[in-house]
Amino acid sequence: MELSKSHLENIKALKSAILQSRYRAATLVNKELLTLYFAVGKFISQKIKVEKWGAKVIENLSADLQVELPGLRGFSATNMKRMRLFFESWEEHSIIGPTVLVQLEVIDLEEITFRPTVSAQLKKIFFELRFSHHLEIIQGTQHIEERIFYIQKTASEFWSLNTLKNHLNNQTFQKTGSLPNNFSKTITNDEIRQKALQSFKDEYLLDFINIQDSDEKDERVLESEIVQNIKKFLMSLGSDFAFIGNQYRLIVEDEEYFLDLLFFNRRLQSLVVFELKTGKFKPEYMGKMNFYLSALDEYLKQPHEQPSIGIILCKEKKNKVVEFSFRDFNKAMGVSTYKTSSVLPAAYKGVLPDVETLKKLMD
Repeated sequence: MELSKSHLENIKALKSAILQSRYRAATLVNKELLTLYFAVGKFISQKIKVEKWGAKVIENLSADLQVELPGLRGFSATNMKRMRLFFESWEEHSIIGPTVLVQLEVIDLEEITFRPTVSAQLKKIFFELRFSHHLEIIQGTQHIEERIFYIQKTASEFWSLNTLKNHLNNQTFQKTGSLPNNFSKTITNDEIRQKALQSFKDEYLLDFINIQDSDEKDERVLESEIVQNIKKFLMSLGSDFAFIGNQYRLIVEDEEYFLDLLFFNRRLQSLVVFELKTGKFKPEYMGKMNFYLSALDEYLKQPHEQPSIGIILCKEKKNKVVEFSFRDFNKAMGVSTYKTSSVLPAAYKGVLPDVETLKKLMD
């Protein structure tokens, strides 16, 4: 029996309501859990300061809690120490009642509230992150600006724990907005320019690729590796990028030209070209990219879209050479570098899978 259009719409409405309710319930549960962990962390922190608690006390507490509440999860001695870290990391940025040092036998479960300067940036997203995400961010950052950045990104782009770890290892905060570019001259709209600066990084960690010392002849190998792992590459770019294709063909005056990688950025509402270079940046790359962008704007860009942007992704660059090369070009361009698994810093070793593991995962 064929279902009527109105019936299908009713099902769709009910489904949407159920999913929204589940999401809100999960968010509320997570909020309660974070509030509990924060309160317990505050309790332990103050006990250590006032009563000089040691590690053994926390271990005994954890063991006794298991007796009192059989099957209790999340309150191991290690996790309780993490709760203390959670509280102390946010202590100076939160508003804590005056009874903290007075009623040490009472654990207050009031909602976590932040000072105005922090609250405006966090709003409700603080409670959307799981405790494990908060711990990674606390342990992987040094300043409050960094912490807020990763909380906002994790919430808005739905980063998994592994994705968050990769962005922390890749120092995404430090590299976002640091891309050498000519946007100030070529993008006249202030809002679009700011979005463009936030959309690209000075360096991309392509930890899913392992290419030994390569020369310019290996650019197609790099491209092939990226295309085969396009989902991982998109994760490194950000959630606003949609992949259109590789070796994208443009025809100008009966001659064919091929763009290495072509994307569309929804936030910028513009086409984005990535040209791959396995060697050092050269000034002549700019002329070719400027030509590609002019052709895209003429033949492919839709009337409602913003002008195209080009990123030259190379193995290494010298910023002064890049700066001089930008001059006198009227198309928006930037130059980034990439780092593959074969040149990972020592600090990353063991954090990311080795080459053989990656190969097994890709098979």
